[in-house]
Amino acid sequence: MKTAFFDKTGEPEVIRYGDLPDPVPKAGEILVKVGAAALNPIDIYIRAGTIPMQLPQPYITGCDAAGTVAAVGPLTPGPSPPQGRGERFKVGDRVWGSNQGLLGRQGTCAEFVCASEDWFYPTPAGVSDAEAAAAALVGITAHLGLFRCAKLQAGETVFVNGGAGGVGSMVVQMAKAAGAKVVTTVGSAEKAELCRSWGADCVLNYKTDDIPAKVKEFTKGQGVHVWYETQREPDFARTVDLLAWRGRMIIMAGRQAQPVFPVGPFYVKDCSLFGFVMFKATPDERQHFRSDNYPLSFVAPELRHK
Repeated sequence: MKTAFFDKTGEPEVIRYGDLPDPVPKAGEILVKVGAAALNPIDIYIRAGTIPMQLPQPYITGCDAAGTVAAVGPLTPGPSPPQGRGERFKVGDRVWGSNQGLLGRQGTCAEFVCASEDWFYPTPAGVSDAEAAAAALVGITAHLGLFRCAKLQAGETVFVNGGAGGVGSMVVQMAKAAGAKVVTTVGSAEKAELCRSWGADCVLNYKTDDIPAKVKEFTKGQGVHVWYETQREPDFARTVDLLAWRGRMIIMAGRQAQPVFPVGPFYVKDCSLFGFVMFKATPDERQHFRSDNYPLSFVAPELRHK
């Protein structure tokens, strides 16, 4: 099969395009003919060696993929129901997934990817392979932060920096679908209009607006229930001041960041702070994605919240 791979980390020139043997699915695995793969910052970090990680040799780059099941490995024994692994998908099913190319697994920038069925999910009708691959990592990240960590409830207010970005755009749409109010920031009029089309209730320009004043005005002084932080260097003093009583803050960026944290104002508000790395979530923590409407239905044009 044709693939993009490298034997050692380094500059982009280490990546080679060529042939590697077709993978063969073992028990509990599926073979997916890749229709689309996506590029994320973590792929760049791994290629550059910024994030030390066990890599197969040669290593196929890429974490996300969407395509069609080409083969299913043999069943593995298991209790009834279900009858072990290997019954979730059949040849011809359209699927999407992430978390490949990580922690010793091969990547997705190839004609075929072979992996445990636990890492793949059914692609909803009306969602192309390109859309599914593009939304995989960011969609999982947004969903885990909002619902596994923050346990977002209908009627609450969510704030997310960068509502037109990868994770931010999924946070906006998922929060609206869950019945929340959404405040987000952008850097241009075009991005503001895009966020409004997804249902954002309050869109602020971080270049021109007084963000703290506008957030306090929108929440009538009550504060934000869930703050989804996408910035590498969060301003915790500002954020904590804008959190509601028992507000929850999500952080998922800034590996080297060590900003000052206002401990006193944080704990007297009875707030919570969650930090997480998407690819360390277990398959069981992603069981919601096994239906055909989580989370990629949010990228289908006919299902977008208006």
